[in-house]
Amino acid sequence: MRDQQSTWARPLLMLAGFYNIGWGAIVVFFPALLFDRLGLEPPRYPAIWQCVGMIVGVYGIGYIIASRDPNRHWPIVLVGLLGKVLGPLGFVYAALITNELPKSFGWVLIPNDLIWWVPFGMILYAAAKYNQYPRDARYESLFTVPGAIERATDQYGISVLHRSRQQPVMMIFLRHMGCTFCLQTLQDLQRDLPILKDRGIEPVVVHMSDDEEARQVMLKYSLEMVPRVQDQTQSLYRAFELPRGGFWQLFGPRNWIEGIKATLRGNIVSGLKGDGFQMPGIFIIKDGQVIHTHRHRTAGERIEYGSMPCPVPAQRSRVPMHEPRQ
Repeated sequence: MRDQQSTWARPLLMLAGFYNIGWGAIVVFFPALLFDRLGLEPPRYPAIWQCVGMIVGVYGIGYIIASRDPNRHWPIVLVGLLGKVLGPLGFVYAALITNELPKSFGWVLIPNDLIWWVPFGMILYAAAKYNQYPRDARYESLFTVPGAIERATDQYGISVLHRSRQQPVMMIFLRHMGCTFCLQTLQDLQRDLPILKDRGIEPVVVHMSDDEEARQVMLKYSLEMVPRVQDQTQSLYRAFELPRGGFWQLFGPRNWIEGIKATLRGNIVSGLKGDGFQMPGIFIIKDGQVIHTHRHRTAGERIEYGSMPCPVPAQRSRVPMHEPRQ
């Protein structure tokens, strides 16, 4: 996986660092300058104001350090963003509620705090996306789809390739097991499972958790006997070219609406249990060939599994759940 944020995040943090150092130096060496420019009375205790300048300058050094590797040093950016959010909140309280600060001092917040909210937020978002990806998955997949489904075995030791030679297989790639949309998918699969069985289609769930955790989650939906494939390195996801979601795919307004609906159906978020940026998808496979593909447009998109097209004659399964891999 290529680090795509370095080209813009590093120079941005360098700029933020030098800005903070410069602003802090002005406050330390010329503590009354800013007050004179704003037409305000100079501070009664300039040493305290100079300490503020020193703290701002030290933040600048931290930003320059973080610019060397934003994905690794994201906590520095987080602390900086918290300061840039809490500072304006404190000003609103002091200027508009208690009237302890003049409103004209708010002009200082624009270059010092407000203009950095979006870029710092983007750096943290990119760092989270990078750091949640398994180390082994940060490179291009070495598997083709045929090779991947031959290696992918379920809890019964049967490969997806072997199952697909007996009947059509619907591979359902989940988001992480703590996601409300993952749980909604399992709930929908529970609803449509009899239809899939009648059509002779075998569902196989692909997940990013360890097998026992997946079994416990699927047990809640009476799906513990459904074949499931563990893919903690996300090699199958990459082999099937399932992307990681962008901001609107993961946090767009439609997802908020669907998330509320899913929660009201009893599918409650239980924490991050895998790559939170991974998008789901569905692939129907017969005789080792992908015959139908659906890649979700948003994380919360719901699918009618029982009505998905399967352009081959349906057959009954001839592979018992406990049959060993051949």
